[in-house]
Amino acid sequence: MIPLPEASARRTALVTGGSGFVGGHLIPRLISGDWQVRGIGRSAASRSAVAALGAETREADLCDQAALERAMAGVDTVFHVAAHFRLWGPRRTFRAMNVEGTRNVVAAAERAGVRRIVYVSAAAVVMGRPELQRGVTEDLPLHRMGFAPYSASKAEAEDILRAANGRREGLSTVAIRPPFIWGPDMPALDHMVETVKAGQFQWVAGGGQALSTCHVDNLCHALILAADRGQEGAAYFVSDGIDTTLKAFLTRLLASRGVIPKDRAVPFGMAWTLAGIMGMAWRLLRLRGEPPITRQMLRLIGKDFTLDISRARTELGYAPILTPEAGFREMERAATGREADATASRHGATHLAAQA
Repeated sequence: MIPLPEASARRTALVTGGSGFVGGHLIPRLISGDWQVRGIGRSAASRSAVAALGAETREADLCDQAALERAMAGVDTVFHVAAHFRLWGPRRTFRAMNVEGTRNVVAAAERAGVRRIVYVSAAAVVMGRPELQRGVTEDLPLHRMGFAPYSASKAEAEDILRAANGRREGLSTVAIRPPFIWGPDMPALDHMVETVKAGQFQWVAGGGQALSTCHVDNLCHALILAADRGQEGAAYFVSDGIDTTLKAFLTRLLASRGVIPKDRAVPFGMAWTLAGIMGMAWRLLRLRGEPPITRQMLRLIGKDFTLDISRARTELGYAPILTPEAGFREMERAATGREADATASRHGATHLAAQA
């Protein structure tokens, strides 16, 4: 076990993906915990977003190992959050960001003398062919299914991380595996709302499948715990600690935006077949955008999938800091605030037009 820094020392963290959903929540939590935080960005817009959160910024790209090494100079812990997450796309795109990007982060950290890399992996790395998985533990093998390039690339990245342990004295890695990540400003919710409003939403298998979830605040809490308490080379499942069903969870999420999905369902087998046909058509015809349904999406939500987080509780001292109910109330308040802002903006525009 690598010795921990003295509690009195102010520590420096580098966050990849700081302008994204998880990184945007992690940076303020680190700063409030008296960490000095750096964030990298390829574009001026992403660096500006990171700076607005209170972090120092460095220009770097996951493809540029030398720039990453410069950004990591003097850094104690790297929180590797950046990832390419889509439900469809060329395998090479997932590999470039999630696999080769992680390889570059590890190589740069080794050269820069970083103590620990904490990686945001995914619970989906243990998903193989569609089947019921309840109370899964970290003892399950990793899978790299051809129909799921996202989870396959995250599994390969975990292999890279584990191989780095012990290769350079002083560097260790820990992977945190969340399931469905949710919370205020989650990007996926906008797409779901649009799908429901367009009348294209159906419950796969009726929506009764069991589901583990992880609020972004609970994930950030686990990441910070892992910086010091995680066992070298270990991976940990984390969640909200209370399992639900797909229908109950998504209904409540959509309700935070005032949207109610219709009670229409499609059998899993039919959806799986349709997703295969659509995927083939999109590839052969080189259609733009994503198919309405993909096998990767169905594998993520189409079957029971719940986690046993005992290892995180025991070794990290992890316990969820936010209940699902509190998280939903937070999202409802955020949605109400956005609507009030939009109404005020419309009224202001009307007033100005009347004066013109």
